[in-house]
Amino acid sequence: MQLNLLKCKLHRARVTHAELDYDGSCAIDGKLLDLAGILEFEQIDIYNVTNGERLTTYAIRAEDGSGIVSVNGAAAHKARVGDRVIIAAYAQMDEAAARVYKPRLVYCNDDNGVARASNVIPVQKAA
Repeated sequence: MQLNLLKCKLHRARVTHAELDYDGSCAIDGKLLDLAGILEFEQIDIYNVTNGERLTTYAIRAEDGSGIVSVNGAAAHKARVGDRVIIAAYAQMDEAAARVYKPRLVYCNDDNGVARASNVIPVQKAA
């Protein structure tokens, strides 16, 4: 049996561009791609924290260190400049690998720099 697990995510990145007339996909600062472990042309899901939209596309590389997160093509209808998004990629693995796997979690600051990185999400507690 193969399971789908979170491979990595960029948490609360800020959309810097929404380009209808650019080739479809999502351009992401190359340094963020590398840190998270997202490959160019890898399928990603984008969860728009600002407006609740969710979409699937693929990642393309933007200039290293630019802070660019550009939602392109038809997907540009689902995001505006300034929106906060979570960009996630998933991987398939067997149960034994899944039990020990730790995802790469990159938390972005207001300029799409790295606020912190982790491989653990704290246990959510009751209020």
